[in-house]
Amino acid sequence: MAKKQIKNPAGRTSGPRRRGAITKPMMKTAKAVGSLLAPKSARKGKAAKVKPPKARAKADRKVLHATGKHKLPKPWSPAEVDEAFRRFQAAKPEPKGELHHVNPFTLLVAVVLSAQATDAGVNKATPALFKLADTPEKMVVLGEERVRELVKTIGLFRTKAKNVIALSDKLIAEHSGQVPNDRDALQALPGVGRKTANVVLNMAFGQPTMAVDTHVFRIGNRTGLAPGKDPLAVELKLLAVISPKYMMHAHHWLILHGRYVCLARRPLCEKCVIADICKWPGKTTLMAPNA
Repeated sequence: MAKKQIKNPAGRTSGPRRRGAITKPMMKTAKAVGSLLAPKSARKGKAAKVKPPKARAKADRKVLHATGKHKLPKPWSPAEVDEAFRRFQAAKPEPKGELHHVNPFTLLVAVVLSAQATDAGVNKATPALFKLADTPEKMVVLGEERVRELVKTIGLFRTKAKNVIALSDKLIAEHSGQVPNDRDALQALPGVGRKTANVVLNMAFGQPTMAVDTHVFRIGNRTGLAPGKDPLAVELKLLAVISPKYMMHAHHWLILHGRYVCLARRPLCEKCVIADICKWPGKTTLMAPNA
């Protein structure tokens, strides 16, 4: 029996879609966020080619456990780091965080709620919450039980609701109801860790911090840009190698790149703006960036 032919958007026919193939929705999502696809080779889908699944998994293990005979790839040169962020900036000059908020307090709450959850999931729950309580005072009046009910679609909602009320109480008692512009003070709040503090300092107060989430951690290690065994190690390495002129938006570029291009299971190396610079052994570079 002949294999079923599938018509693609260009009107051509092809065989059945292979497992792991790039789908049209994936490409639409990447384009919707301005997903850093500037070079011609990337726009043509010819920047690089990912290796088979087993080779990709082996490559990720190699860069995450680079000890003994498994050495790290050659470090990026300062010129390579600068070129990578020049491309990120050219493709998306003003990247934005994707958590919905209306002021520093609601940003803080949204980031606390986003721990081990997706921004999209948090954004579905927070409009109703922030309509009722967009200040610490209103949040305390709302109460833990009501907050819990409003955020119950988010993972770990019971603990997070408790932390939201507790941090609101502490903001009122110790900071006159204002979100502090200080990392130590932020990290002293219930439910607030270093990553959350860095996000708030960057987005609410314009500080050039580096918030290392799962995407940034993966990119730092996979690409060889900032290898590290834990988020703090990756953060400090990124702060050391990225030029100050790019630091204000650097973590947003990396987060968006990891969320929409350098995916965990099957990165879209074909459309990657830094494929020719990236040191990941799980792909093969095909063309020069402007080819």
